[in-house]
Amino acid sequence: MLDRAGWIHRTLGPMVPVALSIALCAAAGGGAAPLKGSWPQYRGPARTGISEETGILKTWPAEGPKVLWKVPLGDGYSGISVVGDRLYTMAGSPAGEFVVCLSAADGKELWRTRLDAFRDDDMGGGPRSTPTVDGDMVYALGSSGMLIAVKAAGGEKVWSNDLKSTAGARIPHWGVSSSPLVEGDLVIVDAGGKPDKSVVAVDKKTGTLRWGSYSDTPGYSAPLAVEIAGVRQVLSFAGSSLVSVTPGDGKPLWSVPWKTSYDVNAAMPVFIPPDKVFISSSYDTGGAVYQIAKSGDKFTATEVWKSRIMKNHFNSSILYGGHLYGFDDATLRCIDAATGKEKWSQKGFAKGSLLLADGHLIIFSENGLLALAEATPEAYREKARAQILEGRTWTMPSLAGGRLYLRNQAVMVSLAIAG
Repeated sequence: MLDRAGWIHRTLGPMVPVALSIALCAAAGGGAAPLKGSWPQYRGPARTGISEETGILKTWPAEGPKVLWKVPLGDGYSGISVVGDRLYTMAGSPAGEFVVCLSAADGKELWRTRLDAFRDDDMGGGPRSTPTVDGDMVYALGSSGMLIAVKAAGGEKVWSNDLKSTAGARIPHWGVSSSPLVEGDLVIVDAGGKPDKSVVAVDKKTGTLRWGSYSDTPGYSAPLAVEIAGVRQVLSFAGSSLVSVTPGDGKPLWSVPWKTSYDVNAAMPVFIPPDKVFISSSYDTGGAVYQIAKSGDKFTATEVWKSRIMKNHFNSSILYGGHLYGFDDATLRCIDAATGKEKWSQKGFAKGSLLLADGHLIIFSENGLLALAEATPEAYREKARAQILEGRTWTMPSLAGGRLYLRNQAVMVSLAIAG
């Protein structure tokens, strides 16, 4: 615990004392503790986009890091969860949407479990969300609102819950994209149900609906668990607002309106300890930081700053050392988290996604270009770049065990990223 707390303290910088780092470590997830070096859910161990990996390669040959294997996968934008020697993702074909388990060693498919019927639209077919691994179980949410639990070892289905029927889930135009959050004995997802089922929780052992809360149109984000003023809460970025609810019973604590064209609130909220939250959307909306305060039993959210300078579209910003790194539509930017002031910007990637490891940004453009740059507010300092994949690459990379996993809508590739 202390080692992990020290990593959080180094990552977030002087704004977080070590004691609070220990509390954040305990609050990072309510399920089973992830294995060292694992990437068990969307955006990594704590849903921050930050990896604990060290010793990554700082220079690459022209063709990029060594390709360990490359395998066909199927349609979709589902991310890759990594626990031990196994990878878990989702893919689609005319036969349906599937949860898929692969060997990390060679990419061999170990099992494939059907989740739901195949769904397609003008942005491509297949699943959008990323499976969450918790102990010996995998929880996955299909693009049409089917939530299932399967055994991690062999893929046997334990339960399923069609949220359209049980929670009145409304399917957004481009499909359900909320990646399940395991919190204690619950699985929490953004469902967009009505009435009072914008965010819902099911029993992780049985799949039975435990509570529903709040009323809003569905967005495309995923829930995040944080602790503010000593109170555990789950942040849900819905179609037109950000809301905080209690994980035990779903009671709303506070909310702020946030309207975006087509209800595309897709990037996850970013927690800025100890009491601030950053949210951002595209379509010329921008980003804002809110400070959360508690007085008695009441919470309030007060705007600290708001700007169009950081417009995250489909992937979230990363907080590191008091600065936010992210894609402002098709421009990579670094801004001061306290003020929103720009520190630097870099074009040439189109839109893309980020993860952070070993003090460096791993940048993956929507066109399959991979780059490495120092995570510093001083300037954009690129160390390496290479074209790895072709076609649409909207899925955030995953990093575990010295290997970087990337995908497009047809294949998955494993790269040796550590020295």
